Amino acid sequence: MEYQILNTSTCLLVLLVFIPTGLGICPSSCKCSGNDRNVDCSGRNLTVLPQGLQDNLTYLNLSFNQFVDLDHQLTRFTNLRTLDISNNWLKNVPAHLPKSLWELYATNNNIKVLQKLDTAYQWNLRVLDVSRNMVERAVLINNTLSSLKFLNLSSNKLWTVPTNMPYNIETVDLSNNFLSQILPGTLVRLQHLTSLYLHNNKFSYIPDKAFDQLSQLQVITLYNNPWSCSDNQNIPYVLQWVQGTAARVLGVPCAEQPWPWASTAPAPARPTALDSSPMIKGTKAADREASAAAPEPTKATKTHKQFKAKDVPPLATQRQPALFPGTERPPPTGPQEAAATRTILVQASAEGNASLAPATGASTTPMTLSITSGMPTNYPKMPQSTTATFRKEEATPSAPDARVPSRASRWHAGLLWLALLHAVAVARD
Repeated sequence: MEYQILNTSTCLLVLLVFIPTGLGICPSSCKCSGNDRNVDCSGRNLTVLPQGLQDNLTYLNLSFNQFVDLDHQLTRFTNLRTLDISNNWLKNVPAHLPKSLWELYATNNNIKVLQKLDTAYQWNLRVLDVSRNMVERAVLINNTLSSLKFLNLSSNKLWTVPTNMPYNIETVDLSNNFLSQILPGTLVRLQHLTSLYLHNNKFSYIPDKAFDQLSQLQVITLYNNPWSCSDNQNIPYVLQWVQGTAARVLGVPCAEQPWPWASTAPAPARPTALDSSPMIKGTKAADREASAAAPEPTKATKTHKQFKAKDVPPLATQRQPALFPGTERPPPTGPQEAAATRTILVQASAEGNASLAPATGASTTPMTLSITSGMPTNYPKMPQSTTATFRKEEATPSAPDARVPSRASRWHAGLLWLALLHAVAVARD
């Protein structure tokens, strides 16, 4: 009997010791799941870690609390995969974090510097989010963070794009900073980068060859930067890179401004399917005749007569690089010039297109257009904001043209007079 009681007591003791460890203990101020290995302690106004946390946690959420310092307090969680310490009062990334981390979220704190030891031994880290802090300097050690795929340093106070970013990284968000320069070689190794966010910064230009090695890039944002569009020395690189890249560019630099560095002589347009239409052929023939009659046309009257006779609006496509200074010409004085209409400025091309200018009223912003060039072929990937726009002619009242009677009309009038005289003679008889 005593032997049975001893055995029963031993079993109860074993259960009391091991069952809490096996089932886990969830702190009263937190919510737990997954055998108490996933712990959510967010929004509890905590200033210290709650009691009862297991060492084998895999997920720990400490966001929206009042933590100021967590140094050396999380090292014991050697199985931790995800740690969220966002929206606290931390002044630095906690020291000696467990090396088992896959994801670290530290947004909206008071972190000013990302030290090299903060990430030096995080070989398994895949996601690092330190956005919405006050980071002025991010120090990364070369050949560390070998598993990192996502780096978010947006909404900080960075002035220079961080160097030594891991070569396997795929997404980098550096938006909403004070970035103005990219040091040489910063992006050379990032051949797996697919998304790069640089909007809302202070870039005035991009250094030569800075983006040349981003062969896998799919999306890049460049809007809301003070680009120096008149800098003929530095700005051409990024503009030419935008034209040639296969990536989707959001916010093309200098899209609303002319490119003063570009050539003023547009390349001749290659023939397109539109050139085979009868209307285009007729327009080209009329242009050639006008060119032969007047080698250097300076007035808009002849070209306007051709278009008015057909009563067809001109086909116009924009040629990007060519620029014309804004000029205001005096109002026309001749009877034919008074009949000219207000229209867009058309550049004279090799096919004999005449240059048109506004005839009356305020001058219109000059554009470089070619009437018969078809669709543009020299810029296959022009940004949407710089694509061609079409205008319809706004005809002004024109003076009636005095028609000269033809020879047939004169014969017809003579016959009418003879018939009238004959009728008068018959009536008198």
